[in-house]
Amino acid sequence: MAKSTQTQIQEQTLSQTLSPQQLLAVQLLELTTVEMEERVKGEVMDNPALEPVEQDGDAESIESENSLYDTQSADSEDDYSGNEELQVASSARYGADIPVGDVVSFGETLMEQLGEYSLTPLEQTVGEYIIGSLDEDGLLRKPVHEIEDELLIYNGVEADEDVILSVLHKIQSFEPAGIAARDLRECLLLQLERNGNGKDISLPRLILDNCYDDFAGKRWDAVADKLGIAREECREAIAEIVKLNPRPGASLAESVGFSRQQITPDFILDVDDEQVDVSLNNAHVPSLRVSSEYVQMLDSQMTGGNDEQRAAAQFLRQKIDAAKGFISAVQQRERTMLSTMRVIVEKQKDFFLSGGDEALLKPMILEDVANAVGYDISTISRVSNSKYVQTPWCIYPLKYFFSDGVVKEDGTEQSVYELFRIIREIIDGEDKNNPLTDQALQERLAEQGYNVARRTVAKYREQLDIPVARLRKE
Repeated sequence: MAKSTQTQIQEQTLSQTLSPQQLLAVQLLELTTVEMEERVKGEVMDNPALEPVEQDGDAESIESENSLYDTQSADSEDDYSGNEELQVASSARYGADIPVGDVVSFGETLMEQLGEYSLTPLEQTVGEYIIGSLDEDGLLRKPVHEIEDELLIYNGVEADEDVILSVLHKIQSFEPAGIAARDLRECLLLQLERNGNGKDISLPRLILDNCYDDFAGKRWDAVADKLGIAREECREAIAEIVKLNPRPGASLAESVGFSRQQITPDFILDVDDEQVDVSLNNAHVPSLRVSSEYVQMLDSQMTGGNDEQRAAAQFLRQKIDAAKGFISAVQQRERTMLSTMRVIVEKQKDFFLSGGDEALLKPMILEDVANAVGYDISTISRVSNSKYVQTPWCIYPLKYFFSDGVVKEDGTEQSVYELFRIIREIIDGEDKNNPLTDQALQERLAEQGYNVARRTVAKYREQLDIPVARLRKE
């Protein structure tokens, strides 16, 4: 008889645990101005110890009301009751001038479809997080294990890979077809399955499953040879694939009227001669304070000694502590956002002073800002994600100011946006009867001092939504 042995393996893992206060600060930092306004309103409704400050409120009385509670809680680690910074950051003069459309947004459309399912609270949280993680094309670029980690670290939610995949597959059944795919190949396959309309899609599916690289590289003959099919049959199958939409999110955004009117900027930027000023667009986010009534009630209950009064005092203290914690998190959010935006402005000052000349955009990555402001890269990412700044001439997503650099032969570094501009100019001036191939574009760029690989040129051309040379021929 064979002996069975048991082996005990000890494995040490390192996990990051955030306090409830830290989790709250992270959650607020991810919110846009509109979302923040709704969150503050909801918090005020849920916690009677938290109240908004009227615009003409007496700052001196606010301070005295909050200090009353501070004398009763000397053992508290932090004083969260101050409201000065919340009031200073407000930009009321812009609030009424910024139009907000009534059209349902891209995310809201998906959330409505999510609401049609009977989900557990865990599944609902996972679904909302996945929808919030989709890029502008409607694709999910994050791997499942990363979503699992982020849900635990930032939301305090434990969801294993099976739960996440189950919810993801539900979202992939939403309209438009192809939404929430993890890459372009899956996006096309999802659309084939949904939009087959009774057609035989076995060959298009076979091409995407087994010859995707050749398909993406437009090597049609190589696809036919690998599958052992006639050239014409292959081209007919490929014609079915190219009818599909590689950017389902973009089409959904267009169908719901995604436009400037629906964007409420998170920052307001002014340019005056050589001075660039930036502020938060907080006109509709009220300043907050701890309710003086609740503070007085706590003081009254603490003077008693019976069990009922002690229980009441504990309840009141919990509500007041929650109010103070929320005020602190709001203040921290605003400090972090302003500090980050000011560094972005400083690094891209020439661009702002020029009125938006792309040639003056400097290469800048998240790490550059993180090092300058003293925050983690993940913090800078949350500030820049889904946030916008209004300038005197245009509204920009903060992501616009981040790009890799391209080093020229003379050693100078240019933003990739400058290279985009040059590629556009070259293609605009080409002979439309004999358009330039990517190799020819590479050679033209080299003449101007940009030594960029042909594959990189092709990637930039695709990012500019410019078709290949044979499709530009007139």
